Amino acid sequence: MSQTPRRLLTLNCHEAWLHQLHVLPYQLDIIDGLPGRYTSAWDVRIRPLPDNARLITLQEALTSGESYHCIIAHSMTDLLDVKSLAWPRLLVLHNTLEGRLQEQTQSAPEQVQAVLRQYVRLTGTQVIAVTAMKGRSWGFGKDIVPCGVDAAAYPPWSGELACGIRVANQIHPKRTLLNWALHEAAFQDLPIRLVGHNPEFPGVVPADNWDHLKRLLQSHRFYVHTADAVQEDGYNMAMLEAMAAGLPVLGNRHHSSPIVHGVSGFLSDDPQELARYAKMLLADRELAHRLGRAARQTVQEKFSLQRFAFLLQQAIRNARRPRPGRRL
Repeated sequence: MSQTPRRLLTLNCHEAWLHQLHVLPYQLDIIDGLPGRYTSAWDVRIRPLPDNARLITLQEALTSGESYHCIIAHSMTDLLDVKSLAWPRLLVLHNTLEGRLQEQTQSAPEQVQAVLRQYVRLTGTQVIAVTAMKGRSWGFGKDIVPCGVDAAAYPPWSGELACGIRVANQIHPKRTLLNWALHEAAFQDLPIRLVGHNPEFPGVVPADNWDHLKRLLQSHRFYVHTADAVQEDGYNMAMLEAMAAGLPVLGNRHHSSPIVHGVSGFLSDDPQELARYAKMLLADRELAHRLGRAARQTVQEKFSLQRFAFLLQQAIRNARRPRPGRRL
């Protein structure tokens, strides 16, 4: 007789990240419809619901009596929402502390860091981060689980449109984190398509769905990613998806960027130089194709779904180790 698959509980915060969980050998309950969140309901434009997942309410999670192998939370608010459940818990840090403070609060960084550290100690919560920089900013730089991208899920690159592309949501409040001044200075007179939820930019809208996003990436010549070198990483999940789709990347120099200058893209802090590289790629599809192949190979080697699954299951095992707390 086959055993019923073990079940994880998580809260909806980031559909693209949560969709990766389909690779794990677990059933998945996702708490949806939470008030006061950036994501109020699962957005099928970003990702379809994974086949191994179902959406539930917070009330159902708290009262169903379901047994969970582990709870995966994404913020202090998440941890407080599920505080009455005694199951092992894992906190995933998706943002730098500095980025979180810019978005949500005026509290001092040291105070926020101390509150989180005390709470995870009292509740026996295991903490991981999606990048080393994000983990270090919170004081949890040891356990890193980079996101994973399945390059096989993206159609072969064509680059038929002599146009760059960038995927980003809520650009206006994140201008500093995204080094937006450099983006504007470098690409203001060049064809760059913005995709995402950005009401402040007329005509800029999200992709209709994941398949539509894949087609957009497939047809564009290169991808743009700029980021503040102190407060944000030199890559994010959207950039890794573009690399998996075979696009070279243009951006600023950054210690954590997976892009090798002249091999898988071009990096510069000089807007005029970035503009020159963009014009080269707009004029030379074969150059873009060669660099894009190297970018895709980088994702396959360093950001595979298999590596993500291995590291996350290791973190879940660590979260399940006996420790005090659990019922706070």
